[in-house]
Amino acid sequence: MKYVLLIGDGMGDVPVPSLGGRTPLEAAETPAMDRLARQAEMLLVRTVPEGYPPGSDVANLSLMGYEPERCYTGRAPLEAASLGVSLAPEEIAFRCNLVHVERPDDGRLIMVDYSSDHITTDESRQLIEALQAACGNERLRLYPGVSYRHLLVYRGELPAGFATVPPHDHSDQDVTGFFKAYGQIPAFPPLLAAAEGILADHPVNRERQRRGKRTANGIWLWGEGKRPAMATLADRFGIRGGLISAVDLLKGIGVLGGLTVVNVDGATGYLDTNYAGKAQAALEVLAKDDFVLVHVEAPDETGHQGLAQEKVRAVADFDHNIVAPIAEAMERRGEPFRLVVTMDHYTPIHRRTHEDWPVPMFLYDSRGVAAPSGRTYTEANVLAAVRESGQAPLSGAAFFQRFVEREARG
Repeated sequence: MKYVLLIGDGMGDVPVPSLGGRTPLEAAETPAMDRLARQAEMLLVRTVPEGYPPGSDVANLSLMGYEPERCYTGRAPLEAASLGVSLAPEEIAFRCNLVHVERPDDGRLIMVDYSSDHITTDESRQLIEALQAACGNERLRLYPGVSYRHLLVYRGELPAGFATVPPHDHSDQDVTGFFKAYGQIPAFPPLLAAAEGILADHPVNRERQRRGKRTANGIWLWGEGKRPAMATLADRFGIRGGLISAVDLLKGIGVLGGLTVVNVDGATGYLDTNYAGKAQAALEVLAKDDFVLVHVEAPDETGHQGLAQEKVRAVADFDHNIVAPIAEAMERRGEPFRLVVTMDHYTPIHRRTHEDWPVPMFLYDSRGVAAPSGRTYTEANVLAAVRESGQAPLSGAAFFQRFVEREARG
């Protein structure tokens, strides 16, 4: 048996007026998902336990059968694992976004763009390396990641009550108070002040400004935590396989979960990602192992940007370029397989941030299921199917055990 987990990050939404009262999932052309969903079982899964933030870190840990209550320490330590950064017990990892902020004359700080206009990986690497050369020391180390997503490792302790916020939750908002909170850690204000000056004068930003692109004129630290303790999927379920994603967060979960992380050239985490390469990589994993996870970030990014038509495109691209080729190739191979299509969380366009609602998904089994849904894959259809069946939303751990048809060990 082969197990295929396909995740359209942030794909879920609510009816959008500009889409005629449809969600992006309803508005997009999704023939592959709809064909499979009609023959599949529909499920609701609570990927965000009560009291936890509805981030992709918590939600994707749940989708891989982990209980965040037992292993979650923060987002950044997961990304550190992806980058090969080993955290000492006294070290704390922070996600470090390259952002574009504005400073009006009234002294406020406005979060204009959490991604610096989706700055390229090559551009951002030059910026982070410049910051490390100027500001790195025995207490602070910066590591380049992908696009706007980077890492800071801080050696020290955090003051009681210290907390950060994700910049994508505060687009076009006043973040002055959140920024001032960094002052609780003496090493941070000098770093942030130096970063502002270094970034402003860097050739990468001067060239971006010349081309009419937003500059990366600041850094934003968040998602802090220490290294988590996680058993591998092989130890817990006896399965081996690979993970394919453009973002360090998912790659880090894969590393800690004992999966082979496959890096695909041209995988960007946005609409221009290399879908064909990701689908081919997934099929290569399934040729030798029994599990693969493919994660696509574009629906979430367009949701954060509040872009309805672009989110429709992201959903359609996920269907045409990931779900269809993988499912069709597995059918041609003739091996039994189980395939799940899901989102990790909702990212409604009108909110431009995540919601912690249970996520709709379907579980397709090439051998057939007892009661096929007969429905296409939409938020409303899954809710209706689950309501009719009388089943309650599953936890992430319960879902994964059901998906791979075995209980966790230990």
